[in-house]
Order: sequence, then C-alpha cells, then structure tokens
Amino acid sequence: MHAHHALVLNLHQPPGNLEHLLDEQTWEAKEILFALDRMPRSLWGQEDLARVHLSLSGTLLETLSSPDFQARVYGIVDCGKLLWFLQNQQIFDILGTGYYHPVLPLIPAADRPEHLRRWQGIAQHLFWRSRFEGFWPPEMGFSMELIPLLRQFGYRYVLVDSEHVEPLAPMSWQELRYRPHIARYGDDEIIVVVRDRELSDAQESGMDPGWFVNEVAERTRWCDFPPLVTTATDGENGGWFRNVTEGSNYWSVFYRPLLDMIRAGEANLHPSFIHDYLDTYGAHGEVRVATGAWNTGWHHGKGFTQWTGSQTQRDVISRYAEVSQRLHVWLERGAAVAADGAGETASAGAEAVGRAAPDEREAVQAASVREASPQAAAADLGVSASASQSAEMSRLTPAMEGFASRASSSQSDASAVVSAALPSTIDALPRALSRRLEDAQWHLLRAETSCNIFWGEAWCYRAAADLDVTEDLLTQLDAEASPQA
Repeated sequence: MHAHHALVLNLHQPPGNLEHLLDEQTWEAKEILFALDRMPRSLWGQEDLARVHLSLSGTLLETLSSPDFQARVYGIVDCGKLLWFLQNQQIFDILGTGYYHPVLPLIPAADRPEHLRRWQGIAQHLFWRSRFEGFWPPEMGFSMELIPLLRQFGYRYVLVDSEHVEPLAPMSWQELRYRPHIARYGDDEIIVVVRDRELSDAQESGMDPGWFVNEVAERTRWCDFPPLVTTATDGENGGWFRNVTEGSNYWSVFYRPLLDMIRAGEANLHPSFIHDYLDTYGAHGEVRVATGAWNTGWHHGKGFTQWTGSQTQRDVISRYAEVSQRLHVWLERGAAVAADGAGETASAGAEAVGRAAPDEREAVQAASVREASPQAAAADLGVSASASQSAEMSRLTPAMEGFASRASSSQSDASAVVSAALPSTIDALPRALSRRLEDAQWHLLRAETSCNIFWGEAWCYRAAADLDVTEDLLTQLDAEASPQA
C-alpha cells in the first residue's frame, strides 16, 4: 500500500511589499519573483505525477495582476504568463484563503467574511473557476468557530496543523495524523486535513528525496488504511525556495528527483490532490482542533505568540475590534435603509409586473430596480448626497503617506473585480455613501494583514496608519449625521 503525498505551498506578500523591495532591495524582490515563476517552469512536462496545492493571498494576486506592476517587472518575470500557467489544473490546485492574509481568530468575527469574499472575487476572476474546495487559513490560524463561515463560502475541507488536532474517540498516532477527519461546530461540519509538522519543517529547511521516502515509509508502516501525508510550508521564502541556481533549490534538488524515483518504482509514494483522495477514501473519525497557528522559528503556534507577544501588538489587535465595531454600525445602518428602499421599490415593481403582459414583465422589473433614490436613502442616514461626493480622501493625511499610496491604484482595480464578482452589503448602499464606506472598510481589512503584527513591533505602524484612515472617514460620517440625529 502506497502513501499519498499532498504538497501545499503558501504564497503571500504584504500590500506594497514587492514594490518597496524593487525600490530598496532589488535582488530580494527578484529572488521572490523568480521563486514564483520557477514553480510552473520546473513542472512543465510533469503532468503525469506532479500535484501541488497553492494558497495565494489576495494581495499577492492583486500585485501580480496589476498592469502597472506587470509592466515594471517585465523582463524579470512575465506576470501575465505566470498567472496563466498557474491555471494548469493537472498540476496545481488553488486553495481559498483570506484576501489580506489575516490571522482569522485574531480579528473581529464581523470582518472575516469580507476577507473571504474578496479573495474569492479576485481568484474566480484570475483562475476562471467558480469553486475552490480547500481552504488555507492564513498562518494556519484556526479556531473551531470558523467552521460555519468556511461552509458558508462553500469550502469542503480546511488544513490544520498536527499540533492542535485532538481525537474525540481513541485513534492511533498514525490515524490521527494521516487520515482526514470531521470537525463539527454547532450544526456545521467540515473535513480537516492534517499537516505533518515535522515533515513540513524538513520541507522548509531542505531535505533529500531518499530521506523523505524512507521517513514517510517509517511513519506510515503501521497504517491499515491508505495514508495521506500532508506537508505545507511557504513557497517563496527562505534560501531553499529562493535559490536561483539549478541543482540548489527545492524543485531541482528535491521535487523533480522525487518524481523520478516514483516513476522508476523506487518510492512507494503517490503525489495526490486532496480532493481526489477525499473522493476515493473519504474522511474518518471526529476531532476537535484547538485554537492555534503553525510554527514559525522558535514559536510553537499556541496562543498566537508570534502576533501577541508585546503590548503594542496586543493594542493593535484591540484597536481592530474598536474600529471594526464603529464601521459595522454604519454598515448595519446603511443596510437597514437600503432594505427599506428595496422593499418599497419591490412592492411597486410587483404591482407593475402583475399588470404587465408576460413579454413586458422583464422590462418592468428592470425599470423598477432603477427607480430607487440614492439621494433619499442618503438623507435617511443623515448624510447629504452632495457632502458625500466631496473630495474627502484628499483632506486626510495618513500617518504613512508613502505606504498608504503604494497599493491604492491596484487596490481600486482589484476592488472593482471583487465587487463585480460577489455582492456585499456595501454594494446595496447609495453610491455616494458606499464609496466612503468601501474606503473605510478596505483600510481596516488591510490593517489586519498578519505581517503588520508579526515582526514584533516593527510593522505595527502600518496597521495604525490604515486604522487612522478608517477612523477619520467614520468620524466625518458621524459629524455629518449628528446635526440630523
């Protein structure tokens, strides 16, 4: 009985990071771009065996798909071709994730759906598919309360770290680690796929294919079921993945030689997509997953110490909650007014449709939708339409002007794609109001990028800059509404 190997690579760059590196540390930016481009190029002609799961953050996809960025790096990497090559579903399976790569359990629950919605919007647009079966929690940050949300967005399974999986009934060590399981939260359930932490550490630091084959054989020798061995690491960080010398990086030293060993019958291993394994063997047993993340460096992932170790980091997390609460008061207020307006329009439209001849009904329905008044809805919220069309953003001075502006143009383009793909509460609001709430929301979401609170306190100012912008916008709305409250 052979073991199935699921290879998972996480790819993420914070907003504006590649642009900054091109300006300040050009070679490092090139190493990252070459590492991304090397993946499909290394696997050309390997469709018979190569199987790779990729998680690409929304901010990385936003950067790679930006026309300005593509023009800037043309001659280093052709980003358009790279994105096209990643559509090869014989080799690559794309995993869902959060747009701005937040540690989901550390951000307000109210903000989580928008991270998932925005990622699905840009990914559906770039990869030409409507469904993604697996979910990669950014930083593998998972808690059981995420299960209903993941199911709501259509995910079949989620990847979790082996350190945090606890069986609800007796299981062998091998069964707990090398079999998919079911996890339940309330009335919702999802399949959990377990990452082997030790083998993943070896994948990150560098390993010999012969050692890997023997290690997998030893770890799975007592399995009385087809084992699924999952290794998951970053795919563009560290010298092992970034090394540009042929014969000195992950693909040329490990993965392609591993495929050659399998073809030659020298390895009892079968590269597999997780969804194919699940279709054949299913999931067995129920588990609970303790709240935590993957290990980074000396951090074990329990308690999210990488992101909560200092008071400054904890203060930023507390501020996420405060600013999010203010924003969602406005979103709920706007949604209520939009619903009232839609109800009145729908009632009038229903009467008109009832009176119309069958061939006229479609035109009547379309016209009734257009009759809703943004000006009236804005007035109901206490915000004048004319005021909301002012150049409010030009009056704001973010704490980090250069940082705040670097991703602005590509963010606007990406937001348009997301809005077109999946409706949100903001999309139903009057345009004058929705534009300002959209600005406030994406600054909040960008502030929640995990990297902002990962490097100790070094990048906390980035989160503060975006949170300042969100609060300034909300303060303006509060001021305009208060005279009429």
